[in-house]
Amino acid sequence: MSIEARRILTEYWGHHSFRPMQEEIIQSVLDGRDTLALLPTGGGKSVCYQVPGLMMEGMCLVITPLIALMNDQVEQLKRKNIIAKALHTGMHYSEIDAVINNAVSGRLKFLYVSPERLVNPHFQNALAEMKVNILAVDEAHCISQWGYDFRPPYLKIAEVREFLQGIPVLALTATATPDVVDDIQDKLKFKTKNVFKAGFERKNISYGVYRESDKSGRMLQLIKNNPGTAIVYVRNRKKTRELAEILANNNISATFYHAGLNAVQREERQQKWTHNQIRVMVATNAFGMGIDKSDVRLVIHYNLPSDIESYFQEAGRAGRDGKDAKAVLLFNDHDIDYAKQNLEAAYPEIKFIKTVYNALGNYFQIPEGSGKDIGHDFKIGEFARQYNFPVLSTYSAIKFLEKEGYLVYDESSGRFSRLKIITDYETTYKFMLDNPDMDKLLKEILRSYGGIFSDFVNINEKQISIRSGISVEKVFKQLNLLHKLKIVTYIPIKVQPQIFLSTERLPVTHIILSKENYHNLKTAAFKRFGALVDFLTYDKECRSLQLLRYFGEEKNRRCGICDVCEKINRTELSKAEFDSIKNKIIELLSEKPRHLFELVPMAAGFEEEKILTVIDWLIEHNTIIRRKDEKLMCQSQLSLDF
Repeated sequence: MSIEARRILTEYWGHHSFRPMQEEIIQSVLDGRDTLALLPTGGGKSVCYQVPGLMMEGMCLVITPLIALMNDQVEQLKRKNIIAKALHTGMHYSEIDAVINNAVSGRLKFLYVSPERLVNPHFQNALAEMKVNILAVDEAHCISQWGYDFRPPYLKIAEVREFLQGIPVLALTATATPDVVDDIQDKLKFKTKNVFKAGFERKNISYGVYRESDKSGRMLQLIKNNPGTAIVYVRNRKKTRELAEILANNNISATFYHAGLNAVQREERQQKWTHNQIRVMVATNAFGMGIDKSDVRLVIHYNLPSDIESYFQEAGRAGRDGKDAKAVLLFNDHDIDYAKQNLEAAYPEIKFIKTVYNALGNYFQIPEGSGKDIGHDFKIGEFARQYNFPVLSTYSAIKFLEKEGYLVYDESSGRFSRLKIITDYETTYKFMLDNPDMDKLLKEILRSYGGIFSDFVNINEKQISIRSGISVEKVFKQLNLLHKLKIVTYIPIKVQPQIFLSTERLPVTHIILSKENYHNLKTAAFKRFGALVDFLTYDKECRSLQLLRYFGEEKNRRCGICDVCEKINRTELSKAEFDSIKNKIIELLSEKPRHLFELVPMAAGFEEEKILTVIDWLIEHNTIIRRKDEKLMCQSQLSLDF
């Protein structure tokens, strides 16, 4: 296996060796075993199914929840001359049929689908005729209601296994707690438990968490003092623009990124940042998928992430090249209060969620029993104003309906218009002779886009206009006319965010949202937020050790480079010395409160200066306190003393 796998890795990816755990995961899949792969952000999860997918006869079926993620993966494979397609809500029915036909006829090596597509009867019938070699489940934590991004449609994945007898499942995720690891394997009906875990420790990343009143000033200081590419994460779109302007006004090359930008803007900004034409990207969490940049030296969280899982993924975009990097989180008490309010708003009452679903149907004038997969331009602000809904709660309700599989909310516009000639070449040629006014346009399309008779291709109307000498307005007009005449299928680019119903519009009484599941999800979300707050405020233990423990890894060696460790390092004590002195002092003070002059001699065996340094550190970190009578005591003894 190794020789063939490495040959493919070198031929298509240009690497001569695998990253940690990749080879073992690939071998497990090739052996036909159900496999769960836990690889950190940047650990190369996609290679774990793409390499064996190319080695094995047939097609790899990949389940992934986000349209943007699907499209990024498909485009990357196409650039490697690997035949891949995606199926998701919002595609034209003829595009869907073309992709399914290609999959059934064996012309695809990779097919990316959303979990909602799996329950479609048409797709299930076709699936029985496809030669699938691997069922890859990306973002596998979405299958667990204890995970940070639970999506009920993921629960349907296991049902597909009856169509794929003997086909191994490869589940992949970057972040999962021990409970979620077990839940993923259970929900996907693994025959036997089989987990490969690369480990979450990132030795080259220095984690820093700072309580800060002037966050903009601290951000500027950090970026000026840390050369190289940086990402600044914020929670709302307005802030991306504001901070990018602050950076630019301080002679720092920066731009901003969020889902509200059109596709051309997003692509252009990401490319400039990737190629170091722009140094700092200020972004919402929409910026992350498809990032393939290894030399990010600094990631700043200007606002709080929603949970530790999100923080770890986003911070992990720093230092993928293995060189020193920093991940800094800035916060204050207001941030914590604001995040709590947002978390409450993220779980509006079930009755309100159903009301929003019904209002969407009325807003788009969709009769019950119709509207499936039809895209509608959508501006959430206008919708919320029309129905007098709070915008944040409305957004949360829509995202909740999306996760439940009732609709798709595509906040970003499409990348390209799509075109396919649906007549054969002879008919098309005759049409051109009979319609000389269309001849110039069709000749340019045939000259510019290969394979357009057999598949949909991305087109750029402005480029067609320049090359053909036809005005842009006329290009659009003629393409629409050709579509009406059934010479082509033309799917214009979407320039607004889109809402698609995943099923025909249902009566509101048929929207099933389990109160128990809803309660469990909300409880789990608040538990994760509590863990984040603990991480922010507990500055007595190495940040890396805290993160590793959250993900089920126990380590004894502190990182030595985080903000907590730097404070310890300043004492110029070895870890062994520091821990020994600390433990002795706590042991002595646990017996009873003591004056400093009696405590120091009792901690015999160490230099007095080092003992005093540790005592100062323990006082600074509120582990021990100084009473009014000047005696020192353990914080844990406070309630007993008074």
